[in-house]
Amino acid sequence: MIMNPISRRAFHQKSIASLLTWSLLDTLFSRDAFAKEIKPIAAQWLAKLNAMSLDLKGKKLDPVEWQKQVEQLLSTVDLPEMLQFIDFEKLSQQAKPKERGELSLQAKLPQVEGLPTELVFGHQVFALNKDRSVVPHGHDNMATAFLILKGDFHGRHYDRLEDEKDFMIIKPTIDREFSPGDYSTVTDIKDNVHWFKSKSDGAFIFNIHVLSVKPGRTGRVYIDPAGEKISGDRLRCRKINHTEAETLYG
Repeated sequence: MIMNPISRRAFHQKSIASLLTWSLLDTLFSRDAFAKEIKPIAAQWLAKLNAMSLDLKGKKLDPVEWQKQVEQLLSTVDLPEMLQFIDFEKLSQQAKPKERGELSLQAKLPQVEGLPTELVFGHQVFALNKDRSVVPHGHDNMATAFLILKGDFHGRHYDRLEDEKDFMIIKPTIDREFSPGDYSTVTDIKDNVHWFKSKSDGAFIFNIHVLSVKPGRTGRVYIDPAGEKISGDRLRCRKINHTEAETLYG
């Protein structure tokens, strides 16, 4: 059937209108026209996290309860919103993962209503390629949380039971696969030692850390988890420096 000129013109006009509609939508998305609605939502859980961390440092919240509440909060995170909030696409394009270990990237959080300008916790994004690790380490006087943004990981946690001069006694608590949206937490009391190994290229973790939960030294303590097995599923592991940790496990 041959279309008459009027029908053909109407058809083309309708097609052009459809193309313009999709083009407009694409432009709106690319120019972040919808982010005004998303940013306050994503900022809400960060503001709650900040309040919890202030309570932790103010001794209004004990460390294990902080972990419980933070994990409950992380379970509500809408990952696509979070990725847009931190401008993950731009951040990930700039990332050049290290040959060993993790690359630390600073994600700039936008200033939006509901999010304090001064946060009590620090934040960063770790970028890793396949078979690279956030190397095994424990924490002194810190509380941290991980949220997987992209990629798959093998994650391990250990309770830190006892410290000797050159050794640490640990016990496995978590040993499983982690995928985007999964999370874990660390305090001096529970799951203090962790180790995350990437199973894919271009893998990213969002990390928050509360330093100096109480007055005094704060930082990482690196270990070699391939330690001596002792009673009760415990391991007696050497304390090592960062260079050796990256050589062995990075």
